[in-house]
Amino acid sequence: MLPAGVRPAVVHVADERIARVAPYDDPLPPDVELRDVGAFAVMPGIVDTHVHFNDPGRADWEGFDTGTAAAAAGGVTTVIDMPLNSIPATTSVEGLDAKRASARGRVRVDVGFWGGVVPGNAGELAALGDAGVCGFKCFLVPSGVDEFPAVDERDLRQALPLLAEHRLPLLAHAESPAFLVPIARQAPRARYTTWLASRPPEAEVEAIRLLVDLSHEFHTPIHIVHLAASQAIPMLEAAKSRGVSITVETCPHYLTFCAEDISPGATAYKCAPPIRARETREALWRALEGGIIDFVATDHSPCPPSMKPAGDFPGAWGGIASLELSLAALWTEAARRHLSLDRIAGWLSASPARLAGVDDRKGAIAEGKHADLVIWDPDAEFVVDASRLRQRHKLTPYADRRLRGRVRETYVRGRVVYRDGATGDLTSPAGELLSRTN
Repeated sequence: MLPAGVRPAVVHVADERIARVAPYDDPLPPDVELRDVGAFAVMPGIVDTHVHFNDPGRADWEGFDTGTAAAAAGGVTTVIDMPLNSIPATTSVEGLDAKRASARGRVRVDVGFWGGVVPGNAGELAALGDAGVCGFKCFLVPSGVDEFPAVDERDLRQALPLLAEHRLPLLAHAESPAFLVPIARQAPRARYTTWLASRPPEAEVEAIRLLVDLSHEFHTPIHIVHLAASQAIPMLEAAKSRGVSITVETCPHYLTFCAEDISPGATAYKCAPPIRARETREALWRALEGGIIDFVATDHSPCPPSMKPAGDFPGAWGGIASLELSLAALWTEAARRHLSLDRIAGWLSASPARLAGVDDRKGAIAEGKHADLVIWDPDAEFVVDASRLRQRHKLTPYADRRLRGRVRETYVRGRVVYRDGATGDLTSPAGELLSRTN
């Protein structure tokens, strides 16, 4: 799966990088180790720019060890870790240092870091940029943890000139607090519609309207994370057409599930923004195919099962765990729509690598890039056995779902880090810590 399309080829790897991409029948040099994968797909390793490992401080939710094990098994070779829900949050250089210290020597794939924009930390942003964060994340609504409060327009107006100076993107959880609907005490807590009604599409639309205007005013790249409201698509299309530096992601769960199919009490599906109606799912697919949505990231946000009590949508933690399953989940739905393999490589590898500023080494099978490769069988189907997932806690809405596309091997910088079916299928931690500049 090359930048120019899908074709037979030979990838030459030396010193952790791709030395050459040659025709399949090209004569091989003598004394090389050869791995012929036949008809399997060879894709650039997945770059997931929206992952919560919560380490240090809340590693009992998910940590670098279990999180990167799940990544390797899912063909994810690079993750960019969010600045929350760890303690401390990555809102200062000290917080970033704590992240790196916790991750060092424990990661099976390469890991980079986002910094955080919160009220009052504008003075920290330049130092975080110089320290190598890939960009910055903010919330326009409460994040769910006290260490990472929401920002308002005044905070953004302080931060955006600094980000523009460092040429770093702002990633925004785009919901407007003014449009959230309080949940009534007598509302049926087990019904998914209770949660859905509290986060209407207008909350996303109005937040995105503000972010589009600010991006245009400050000439700062802004990235909308986990788009779930199709009503925002026309505005995003118009902004892109007039040159506003706006990029957009959505998530596998918004492209897979729909509100109509969520059973009472099934809090494994709870996330924010919420999974919306079937017609919204189809509109998101059209926007992804049309390039209005740039790529797909998981928003992998696990928690202990006790924080997702069945039957209590308002009280349950809002996060979905899917890092190990993102490729299969996306390909299952894409194949149903008769989409081609090369679209998957763009959505999961090339475009997210550009956002994180690591596309000089990640995101494509091309000479000079890191030899990050995932070998997978697009035709193999499997039923998700949640008990076998490598994430710390096994709760996921994909449990018992039939998916298509099985990862066979994952390579990070030329070293195998996962091999399907082998005893001890995960290697020892050998991932590296990334910055936007290294």
